[in-house]
Amino acid sequence: MESLQISLLVLLAVVFVIYRQLQARPTGRPAVFIAPGIMIVAGLIPGLLPGGLIDSRHLAASVTLLLVEAAVSAAFGVWRASTVRVWLDGSGVPWSKATGWTLLGWLASIAARFALLYVGTLLGLAPTAGSILLFVGITIGVQSYLVARRGRALAGTGRRADTVVG
Repeated sequence: MESLQISLLVLLAVVFVIYRQLQARPTGRPAVFIAPGIMIVAGLIPGLLPGGLIDSRHLAASVTLLLVEAAVSAAFGVWRASTVRVWLDGSGVPWSKATGWTLLGWLASIAARFALLYVGTLLGLAPTAGSILLFVGITIGVQSYLVARRGRALAGTGRRADTVVG
């Protein structure tokens, strides 16, 4: 599959994830970790996608940019997780719903991704589908994990309906 096609599929997946986050839903289901896990694994497996994570012609720049991309994607996941509303319903089940701040966080993370792609091209690196999948998988995975953790912590306190954490 071409990098452009993969990028469009990832974009559609991100739009779907954002849409789902804007809906109130139970928090902490294991299924929320499947899509980010698949994206991370697919991004890391050499030869699965066109290009690769590391450009052997520009090894130092490529590795440095990859580490920066991973750190930035995790940081945006942390930020967005802090903007998600988490509460317990009347029966003690944790729920979550993204806010306008979460949407702003998504827009900022997308802008940062494009900025990192631009920096890569300035360094002579070709953008790859693997790095895009890795970036998106990490950011969604970190956000999902932290929101689920907040839900579990809230459920452990015994507080009930409309108790908001963070």
